[in-house]
Amino acid sequence: MAKWRAPLWRCRLQARRFGANIAAMKEIMRTNDAVVLSFAQSLLKDAGIDVLVADQNMSVLDGSIGILPRRLLVTDEEAGQARRILADAGIGAEMRDP
Repeated sequence: MAKWRAPLWRCRLQARRFGANIAAMKEIMRTNDAVVLSFAQSLLKDAGIDVLVADQNMSVLDGSIGILPRRLLVTDEEAGQARRILADAGIGAEMRDP
């Protein structure tokens, strides 16, 4: 069975909100924990790093039980800084490998 993916036009539309090219974004975190995701978003926003949360509306498909992880994306240029901020905050274990 093929893995479902969001239509590319939708990803590009969301990425345009941040003035970024979707191909130039890196996934730095994938988690089911809404609290950790919210904390990471808050830390990065406070640091002036724009973030894109992918798959946040997928809970409709999984019945809102939280089995589908949400992904935190940042631009290529800010990925290193974002990783340092999250590691310093103690949530480095939640991050994806570079």
